[in-house]
Amino acid sequence: MRLHLTDEGPRDAGPPLVLLCSLGSTVDMWAPQREELSGDRRVITLDTRGHGGSSVPDGPYTVEELADDVLETLDDLGVERAAFAGVSLGGAMSQAIALRAPDRVASLALLCTSARFANLDVYRERATTVRGQGTEAIADGVVARWFTDDFADRAAETVARMRAMIAATPPEGYAGCCEAIAAWDSRADLGRITAPTLVISGAEDPATPPEHGRALADGIRDARFEVVADAAHLASYQRPDVVTGLLAGHLKSSS
Repeated sequence: MRLHLTDEGPRDAGPPLVLLCSLGSTVDMWAPQREELSGDRRVITLDTRGHGGSSVPDGPYTVEELADDVLETLDDLGVERAAFAGVSLGGAMSQAIALRAPDRVASLALLCTSARFANLDVYRERATTVRGQGTEAIADGVVARWFTDDFADRAAETVARMRAMIAATPPEGYAGCCEAIAAWDSRADLGRITAPTLVISGAEDPATPPEHGRALADGIRDARFEVVADAAHLASYQRPDVVTGLLAGHLKSSS
């Protein structure tokens, strides 16, 4: 399955950077990093299966299937090897790619994600809710976990735009990815990840709190772990002043 994507930046600057999105988001969630990092590197940003401009097959999905979608799309683009960065669900997909196709991974950045997500019944319940009532029904609760209260108060227009993005997600796509998250467990396999890895957690992330990031960094050999202050689940969007620099430094050091 070929995924909808944006493809920006120069083609002759080493392995491209592939950005993978969180549940309920599109390529727009990576806007700050796309703008900054595509100045000197090819940046390919993908809508996950069931999201944005990508097709919406019937669920449930698995993280492994979502990872294979990414690899098939890169095959179509002629990209054999890349750096991967993923937020939340995209971070699980990035882990799966590193485990399934290690030779294709130049480096790995895992943001606000987990080897095994918490509160798995919540994801199963969300799948049922959106299939019955649409994604609008869960949008307020989801966006509340993406940003800290202080940020939501001072950036109401941004939060409203991101809420609209969640609400526009096709219900079956959202539900299928909820089921993928509920089934995901890479804890026993982290030691097989060999790519240079950066793990980033938001200090105030209620969905994947810093202990989830620490577990990833402890399980992956020589992984670097960073906690971003004043950030919840979508740390890359709330604190691009920190996260983009961390990503740029990691790409430079692992190139």
